[in-house]
Amino acid sequence: MVHRHTVTGRRAALTALGALVATGIPSAVAAEPAPPAGSLPSSAQTLGADRPSVPVLRALQRDLGLTPAQASRRLVNEAEAGTRAGRLRNALGNRFAGAWLRGATSQELVVATTHATDVPVIRAQGAKAAVVKKTLRDLQAAKRKLDAAADRVSTRDTPLWYVDIPANRVALEATNRAAAAAFVKAAGLDGKSVGVKVTANRPRLLAEITGGDAYYIDGSARCSVGFSVTKGEQQGFASAGHCGKSGARTTGFNNAEQGTIQASTFPGKDMSWVAVNDQWTTTPNVRVEGEQKVQITGSVQALVGAAVCRSGSTTGWHCGQIEQHDTSVSYAEGRVDGLTRTTVCAEPGDSGGPFVAGVQAQGVTSGGTGDCKSGGTTFYQPINPLLRDFGLTLRTAAAQAAAPGDNVTQAWAAGRVYEAGATVSHAGVRYRCLQTHQAQGAWAPSRTPALWQRV
Repeated sequence: MVHRHTVTGRRAALTALGALVATGIPSAVAAEPAPPAGSLPSSAQTLGADRPSVPVLRALQRDLGLTPAQASRRLVNEAEAGTRAGRLRNALGNRFAGAWLRGATSQELVVATTHATDVPVIRAQGAKAAVVKKTLRDLQAAKRKLDAAADRVSTRDTPLWYVDIPANRVALEATNRAAAAAFVKAAGLDGKSVGVKVTANRPRLLAEITGGDAYYIDGSARCSVGFSVTKGEQQGFASAGHCGKSGARTTGFNNAEQGTIQASTFPGKDMSWVAVNDQWTTTPNVRVEGEQKVQITGSVQALVGAAVCRSGSTTGWHCGQIEQHDTSVSYAEGRVDGLTRTTVCAEPGDSGGPFVAGVQAQGVTSGGTGDCKSGGTTFYQPINPLLRDFGLTLRTAAAQAAAPGDNVTQAWAAGRVYEAGATVSHAGVRYRCLQTHQAQGAWAPSRTPALWQRV
């Protein structure tokens, strides 16, 4: 956002503080051959992973202990792995049990299946195979039972639960084992099927009501700007839902009149968006270090194990790894489902700020535990559901997107959010989505094998 200054999720230059207010695969099934060298961009080229910015590389070196070469290689490996994982998800169908990355440079992609006969197909894609008992659908169904139980019973002492893909189980964090057992029983699950960790940590919303100048809500609460968005001709930005309710007025980091919260969802989800007045202009930028910026080129969802970085107006620019997607967190103020858990630190004042993987938008900061001195855990609201729910288009460095529409349609269209596995038609050909993302105008299926597979 710009008001004679660029506004993004940032540590403001003027001593600003912001608010963090699964039968085997038939022998005929094989991986689709790669296109001839040079005919189409690689996954890394499509996602901009081959052109990392200096601040991204520097933060990965600092927070993940990498050398410059390792940081660069990691970003490329993660982009390429996402496409391979998507192809294998499509090939395995209901036997697919998840995918994740391992190694300092994310050099190892692991893909899980419930059938040993799938192993050769997985290996043919350069991935390591893991044969497990439960499919990803099985795990997701078990988590949904916990979600439903949380509507009936208190989760004060069971504040966190999620699908742990590498462990092939649903995991639950609780303050004591009795509370965990009661919650699992209320969900109708076998206690042996849920991994329990006893911990005193309680995730909290990273909000601060008393000051700072990232952006203010009704002159009191403050939060960090997330990503620039548009809705038709209206410009604005995405942030966290707990930052303020619909109708609340906002002012910028410089106290200038800024806009109004158009929609806000919290609890349940943690998302909002602010429509700004004509004194502010959206940009694809995210503030990283000082006056340096990273330009966002899309919103392709990163894999578990991928590196991710966060910008916030209290603690600045920090990186870590994605631990789990689809995490449920029970804050004191209410439960939020569908969050992503990371090892990135954050503190009060960072809420709403952007999470990025390379140059791909991932989500807006929700809450967490710990701090940036001793380390911590932070959760973010994924950006693609936010864009879909509110009908928004992400502002990108090469934005050519049309207005979002109904994702049910079979015709590919720029601006729509597509989930991995979705099928579309484009130029008379059918394609299946490999990685969840909001379609950019330059990302037509025929030109982006990193995101789409012809079927």
